Amino acid sequence: MVKTNEKKKIFLVDDDMIFLKMLTFEFQKYGDFAIETFETGELCLENLNNTPDIIILDFYLDGITKSAMNGLETLDRIKIANPNIPVIMLSSQDKIDVAISCMHHKAFDYIVKSETAFLRIKNTIETLFKYQKMEKELKWYIDKM
Repeated sequence: MVKTNEKKKIFLVDDDMIFLKMLTFEFQKYGDFAIETFETGELCLENLNNTPDIIILDFYLDGITKSAMNGLETLDRIKIANPNIPVIMLSSQDKIDVAISCMHHKAFDYIVKSETAFLRIKNTIETLFKYQKMEKELKWYIDKM
């Protein structure tokens, strides 16, 4: 995983408590992440002032409350509040139209929940942080010209 002096803050948002606990456990094994978990999109949005480096967000979110905001609506509101926060969408839906919809709503990536989901999330996060580092270096270089 990414090695820095400062822990990267990750918001995990999922109404599936078992999956949420499993992801939390997997991230804590690496020790270089500060994890905050939320069972609803509403709770995630209420805590955006905690400035996450990345949000991992479930597509559905109606397991706790049927009237809860879904993942796409939460994603849209995150992007309105701070368009620079990357969001990885998760779902048990292995459908291309769901993935395309997430990407149209400006998700960084879409990952299907499975036994290999954490590995894909980990790889996506590593790619994201490398990309962000390259962007900063390029901006620094351009500003120096």
